[in-house]
Amino acid sequence: NCNFFIKYRYMHVIKRCKERKKTVSFSSMPTEKKISSASDCINSMVDGSELRKVRSNSRVYHRYFLLDADMQSLRWEPSKKESDKAKIDVKSIKEVRTGKNTDTFRTNGNSDQISEDCAFSIIYGENYESLDLVANSADVANIWVTGLRYLISYGKHTLNMIQSSQDNMRASWLGDLFDEADVIGGKCISLCSAVQLIKKLSPGLKNVKIELKFKELHKVKDKIGSDVTKEEFIEVFHDLCTRPEIYFLLVQFSSNKEFLDTKDLMIFLEAEQGMAKVSEDISVEIIQKYEPSKEGQLKGWLSLDGFINYLMSADCHIFDPEQKIVCQDMNQPLSHYYINSSHNTYLIEDQFRGPSDITGYIRALKMGCRSVELDVWDGVIDIINKYAFVASEFPLILCLENHCSLMQQKVMFQHLKKILGDKIHADPPNLEDNYLPSPSDLKGKILLKGKKLASNCTGSEGEVTDEDEGAEMSQRMNNEGGEQQTVVQPKKFQLSKDLSDLVTLCKSVFASRCATDHPGDFVNYNKKFLARVYPSPMRIDSSNMNPQDFWKCGCQIVAMNYQTPGLMMDLNIGWFRQNGNCGYVLRPAIMREQVSYFSANTKDSVPGVSPQLLHIKIISGQNLPKPKGSGAKGDVVDPYVYVEIHGIPADCAEQRTKTIHQNGDNPIFDESFEFQINLPELAMVRFVVLDDDYIGDEFIGQYTIPFECIQPGFRHIPLQSLTGEVLPHAWLFVHVAITNRRGGGKPHKRGLSVRKGKKGREYATMRILFIKAIDEVFKSAAQPLREATDLRENMQGAGHCDTLQMSCHQTVTVTAQMLITCPFLPCSQMIQTSRTLLESSDSVYERILQVQKSAMEFHENLHDMGVKEGLKGRKLHKSVESFTWNITILKVITAETLSGRLTPVKNSAPIGDDDLHIFYHKKI
Repeated sequence: NCNFFIKYRYMHVIKRCKERKKTVSFSSMPTEKKISSASDCINSMVDGSELRKVRSNSRVYHRYFLLDADMQSLRWEPSKKESDKAKIDVKSIKEVRTGKNTDTFRTNGNSDQISEDCAFSIIYGENYESLDLVANSADVANIWVTGLRYLISYGKHTLNMIQSSQDNMRASWLGDLFDEADVIGGKCISLCSAVQLIKKLSPGLKNVKIELKFKELHKVKDKIGSDVTKEEFIEVFHDLCTRPEIYFLLVQFSSNKEFLDTKDLMIFLEAEQGMAKVSEDISVEIIQKYEPSKEGQLKGWLSLDGFINYLMSADCHIFDPEQKIVCQDMNQPLSHYYINSSHNTYLIEDQFRGPSDITGYIRALKMGCRSVELDVWDGVIDIINKYAFVASEFPLILCLENHCSLMQQKVMFQHLKKILGDKIHADPPNLEDNYLPSPSDLKGKILLKGKKLASNCTGSEGEVTDEDEGAEMSQRMNNEGGEQQTVVQPKKFQLSKDLSDLVTLCKSVFASRCATDHPGDFVNYNKKFLARVYPSPMRIDSSNMNPQDFWKCGCQIVAMNYQTPGLMMDLNIGWFRQNGNCGYVLRPAIMREQVSYFSANTKDSVPGVSPQLLHIKIISGQNLPKPKGSGAKGDVVDPYVYVEIHGIPADCAEQRTKTIHQNGDNPIFDESFEFQINLPELAMVRFVVLDDDYIGDEFIGQYTIPFECIQPGFRHIPLQSLTGEVLPHAWLFVHVAITNRRGGGKPHKRGLSVRKGKKGREYATMRILFIKAIDEVFKSAAQPLREATDLRENMQGAGHCDTLQMSCHQTVTVTAQMLITCPFLPCSQMIQTSRTLLESSDSVYERILQVQKSAMEFHENLHDMGVKEGLKGRKLHKSVESFTWNITILKVITAETLSGRLTPVKNSAPIGDDDLHIFYHKKI
């Protein structure tokens, strides 16, 4: 029985310990065994573990700790104390505390070098002494914490608890499955049937690995024959399919049970998964859906296997399901959206040697592309007509590559009208409109971008200039070929008026380096007009530029070579996955507002935008495949993970985990990273898994997701191949917490393990315009801005900064929060404090709002006022820029004062540089 088994293992350990000298050897660790129950934890503790004993004097002692077979005492060796004194009675243990949460850890000089996940403390005795320990891994720490908590909870009944757990829900569920497979009732099934049954339960496992595990088990037992018994089937499933990291997560919420009941699950859903409006009915629904055992379904218990099923389901995908449908405002001007765009759509390989094929159009349109290049090929217009609105109902932009004679242009016109018909949006623009129409206004419409004749052209054709990519490449090649670098005038050609009248988007203007030399101006230009960027024609390998370099400038249409996989296409595909993959993504608010300041190359915080802290813990991987095409290491995989942040320069960062050697099935990484995101609306997170190889690290898989689409909590990430296909059953398991996230939408709670560091107080400041009358107005904002920041910090200190509102109802909310956070304050004092805070907020709001209104009165005459003050050129431009900076800060501080969310900002950094080619396309 279980008691005999534990005693036998303990005697074996004692014998081994007596045979060795009193020194600690790391090689003496027991063979790693997967943990899925309290029984496994107790057995492991009886075997013993290497732990580091921490003292407050910065000393750390390596000791071997083990649990007595009778489970009454915890011992360690070597020790200067007598053996009877180098122990702690289990019944004297008051608490097991995780993390570095005792005075000993806090005062130890090496505390910063100790992982929070590996540290734990045993509080014992009448004087509440602490034994502070550090494990070699988070898993070992979890074993001891879980086992000790069970011993504290069940005491002398722990053995009975362990014995009863042998007949648990997993054994019952697997036993039923085995009996169904045992059709002849022979108490065993064939090896082939056993392999297929486990494969069905865990599809990511390879048949050969399952079969090998059964054969190893039979060899250990000296068994003759290959048939599999029920006990063998359960044991192999336990060894191959157990997820220890999820078991330890379960017991954190299960109150020392081997399952989660409905109340445990409610706490997990709300505290970790950030789920709003959690109820017991929701817990019951999840249990009924994911719990495999009949007992668990009847009693409302979620077992380890049910918990794994839930965490691996679509409900726990890292991508927010709300973003799987169109969820953004689609009634804003077309220029306010990023538009998914394809370059050289007809190519399926590189642009010089690769073949052309209409399947390129099918692929791009099915992927949600809303801007394609139309080169005249047989069947292309038919294909566009068929697939234009399969993935999205919003407008499709066709960029006409017109190199045809007048006669062929007339044929093209006839084909377009005949095949596309009323789908073509050819209505003349209203010159009184300041903005382009919205995507909603243009649903089901096709917009043609190309050359257009002047409005006063009365003939059947006219002359236009040829300003396409081909003309530019020809000029560049001549220059690079050593020929005299003279300005080549664009060629002119005849354009049919019928074809011209179909064009809605036109007027190409070459604007080299505009995005980097004048990023602020480019952002402002793109508030009303469309800008299209495409790869340089000199990229003969059809490589892609980084779309983020142009999205941050507000450029809406960044044309990508869809036929070329890699990082840049990962970013593009990941970005447009949001908003229902409809091909349109609303740009950040700071890029759309008429009066706002934003520098695309800022390397600091963005004025008026609250930075977010992204906490990511890479916990484990599942079924990581061997890199495609690799053969040097056989089937061995040594994976590690990169976490990359892509966005404005201030946000770009990356971190990597350690390498886990020779484990692609279930590598445990257990590493945490933190990133500050200064412009969340434009940031993306990319997870990349690589195989560590001395020859050169090889790509295993990746997943790219917009920051705003990330769900907090414990999440699984489906990995994709280099070409974008989903890798079967390959996952990363992570924990995500986002702190200081502001704005609407559902609440995102901080993860239980996240701690927010304190930062110094920073005050928003006004820039000087050198226009006296306006500077005096902005100067009056200095004091209320300081008060706004102080108010926010004081509210955070009281623990209820997010409840500050402008009504009597919220006064009660603030008071209730203070009752929780400051229980020792008299009630009358709390009410008075709440009233004072609200009144202060009212006053600050009114004063800042008045400054904003007064300053905006100067907006229309700003340029003339600057000239009168003697400003010109760069100084005048800088003055206008400073005005928009100040208004942006005042707007945001006003809004956040009203909502109780006050955030300080810092100045922006200098502008960076880039040299790709940009073309504007605006509506005539």
